[in-house]
Amino acid sequence: MTAEFTSADGPGSSALLTDQYELTMLSAALADGTWNRRCTFEVFARRLPGGRRYGVVAGTGRLLELLGRFRFGEEELAVAESFLDPDTVAWLRDYRFTGDIDGFPEGEFYFPGSPVLSVTGTFAECVVLETLVLSVLNHDSAIATAAARMVSAAGGRTLIEMGSRRTHEQAAVAASRAAYLAGFDFTSNLEAVRRYGLPGAGTSAHAFTLLHTGADGPDEKAAFRSQIAALGVGTTLLVDTYDITEGVANAVAVAGTGLGAVRIDSGELGVLAHQVRRQLDDLGATDTKVVVSGDLDEYSIAALRAEPVDVYGVGTSLVTGSGAPTAGMVYKLVEVDGLPVEKRSSHKESKGGAKRSVRVSRATGTIVEELVYPASIPVEDVVRGATASGLTARAVTVPLVRGGEIVDDAPTLEQGRDLLAAGLHALPWEGLGLSESEPAIPVRFVAGGQQSSAHSHPGGAQ
Repeated sequence: MTAEFTSADGPGSSALLTDQYELTMLSAALADGTWNRRCTFEVFARRLPGGRRYGVVAGTGRLLELLGRFRFGEEELAVAESFLDPDTVAWLRDYRFTGDIDGFPEGEFYFPGSPVLSVTGTFAECVVLETLVLSVLNHDSAIATAAARMVSAAGGRTLIEMGSRRTHEQAAVAASRAAYLAGFDFTSNLEAVRRYGLPGAGTSAHAFTLLHTGADGPDEKAAFRSQIAALGVGTTLLVDTYDITEGVANAVAVAGTGLGAVRIDSGELGVLAHQVRRQLDDLGATDTKVVVSGDLDEYSIAALRAEPVDVYGVGTSLVTGSGAPTAGMVYKLVEVDGLPVEKRSSHKESKGGAKRSVRVSRATGTIVEELVYPASIPVEDVVRGATASGLTARAVTVPLVRGGEIVDDAPTLEQGRDLLAAGLHALPWEGLGLSESEPAIPVRFVAGGQQSSAHSHPGGAQ
C-alpha cells in the first residue's frame, strides 16, 4: 500500500526529489559500515552571483515542510529497487531524519562563507538530503535576493509579483512566497494565496478589452463599463490596448474621477507615466493610481523612481532571479565524529568543522561584519569578544530541527519578512547599490583566536 503524505506544499513524498548518486553513496556507506558515523553537512556559498552585494536566505520554511515528507513509500521504493541492493532498499523503507538542523532564519542576509545551514546526524540520513536542501535554498534565495533589490529600488512604492506565466507552475508558487518574504506587497498567484496566505492582487487583461470588438470595430468603453460593473470603480483599467491617451480619457469617462488605477504595460514607461499622470490630474482623477508593468527589473524600477508611478508589476525578471537564477550554494561535509574535514580542490575549497555565525553592528544599527566561529565555542564568548570595543552583536544561527522534529519556535514567514525589512535598513548604504562591487559585509572566521576573511577563498562552482 502506498504511503500517504500531506503538507502545505501539497500531497506526496519528497524523497525522490533527489539525485541518484546520493542513494548509491548511501548504499556504499551501508556496505562498508561508515553510514552511522556522526557527521555535519554545511550549506554555504563561495561567492555571490555577479552584481550582488548581499544574498537573502529564503526557502527554509518550505524545506522544513518537505523534510517532514521525505519518506519512502512503495512507489518511491519501486524506483530505488531498480538500481539499489535489497539491504539499502530496506533501510530506505524505514528512513526518518532524526538529526539536528541549525541555520540562518529566512530573511537573514548571507555572504560568501556564511554557514547558512548545518545538518547534523548520521552520514546516511544527512547525505540523502543534499539535493532537496540545495534545490529549495538555491531557488528561493535567488528569487528573494532579486526581489529585495527591487524592493530597495522601488523606495516604498507598491510591488506586485506577476511572474507565474514565466516559470514552472510549482516554481511560480515558491517564487511568490520568496518575493513576499523580500517585501513585495501582493502576488497574482492564487495557489500562493491559498498555500501561504499571501495577499493577492490582479489588474486586467488586454484580451478582455479586445473581446469587446464588434462589427463596427473595437469598443474600449464597453470593456471598461463591463469591468467596472463587475468589479467596481476601485478596479484597475488597462489603458494601452489601443491609444493610451484615448484609453485614459475613456477610463475616466466611464469610471469617473474615483477610478482606482490605470495600468500601462508597454512603451516608454517613464514618459508615459508622466503623460498619464498629467492627463488624469487634468481630468480630476487625482487619486487614481498609475500601475506600470512590462519586463521590469531592479534597474528599470530604479530608473522609474523619479517618475509618477504608484505600483510596479514585476514578472519575468523576478521569477528568474533577475539574471541570477541560483544562489550558488553548496552542501559540503565539514565534520565527521567531531573531526573537521574540508575539501581542498582548486577553486572549490571548504572550511572544516561545524560553524555558527554572529553579526556585528555599530551602535547606530549599521552592520559591520559577520563572525563565523566553531560550533564548539560558546556563542557568549564570541559576542563578548565582539562587543568589547563598543559594538553590538547578535547570534544569526538559530536551531531549526532537534531530534528530527521542527522546533516549536521556528521562524515564520512573517517574521522573516520583518527581519529582512529591518536588515535592509541596517546594511551600509553602499550595500544597497545595484552595480558590481564587493560584498557589503566582510565575513571573518574565528578559530583559536585567529581570524581570516572569507574573501581570501577563490570563487567557483560546485
